[in-house]
Amino acid sequence: MEQADKQEAQSGDAPSRAGRPSLQLAGARAVLVCNAASGSNDERSQAQVRQGLEDAGLVLVRTGLFPDQDVPTAAELERENVSLVVTFGGDGTTHAVVTGLYGWDGAILVLPGGTMNLLSKRLHGDVPATDIIARVAHGDGRCVRTPVARSRHGEALTGILAGPGTVWNEVREAMRAIDVVEFVASTRQAISYSTNGPKVVCAEVDCGREEGYAAITVNPHDHDLVARGYYAESLADFAGQGIALLNRDFREGPHDALGHHRRIRLVCPAGEPMGLLIDGEPFDGEAEEVFHIARCEVDLVSTSVT
Repeated sequence: MEQADKQEAQSGDAPSRAGRPSLQLAGARAVLVCNAASGSNDERSQAQVRQGLEDAGLVLVRTGLFPDQDVPTAAELERENVSLVVTFGGDGTTHAVVTGLYGWDGAILVLPGGTMNLLSKRLHGDVPATDIIARVAHGDGRCVRTPVARSRHGEALTGILAGPGTVWNEVREAMRAIDVVEFVASTRQAISYSTNGPKVVCAEVDCGREEGYAAITVNPHDHDLVARGYYAESLADFAGQGIALLNRDFREGPHDALGHHRRIRLVCPAGEPMGLLIDGEPFDGEAEEVFHIARCEVDLVSTSVT
């Protein structure tokens, strides 16, 4: 295991235990936000979640469907006397709800309703939504403030990907749309651009490859940001790396540990705008981007036993 991975395992991904020590659901008024386009989200699973929340003693005020409907605002929730928002979607849906409610006095329960569900896994472990609801109903929910990566684009609750490797996001979108022609075309483009596109370096760090990387990941952990640089030596490596990027399972690809940082600066030496994904969603990066460790500014419910 690399030194960065060892430190990560030691410091853990556990959220800070700031906030209320426990969460009482009985009688609480709640709003549910679902995204039917997410990976494991359909009418049947949504009905199971709604039933579970009601069985747990919640008063379910309404259900919103993102992105067709806007995420709830703090002002709306205060008028409706809502103290809990439940998200049932992927990381993009969760990002929109959580960051949109910064400063709100209530709490957010993140349930796994997408493909990766990285924040849900951090808060609860790799368990289904109904199990998480049961845990909270039994009094095992705690309100926490997780670490985030802050940038001029906003917060990354789970992680950032920078570099030409972000083009694989277009392949993922073609897969979601079940567009075979577009999938083949975007895969060819992704391999070519990952190989030849302008690389990204981790500035002010005395490690890593001088020529830069096809992708650099920056992930928030308890006290710092963990950076890794992903490279490939052959066409086969790039294809394999692309699959890892598609799955957002970056550790499977060949990479260098680039250390732990309170603040990190990523630079494209060619001076070109860098590809950028924040919590899996694309943003227009510039030739230089800066990230630093911060804390989520709204309470999240955690049921993790670690």
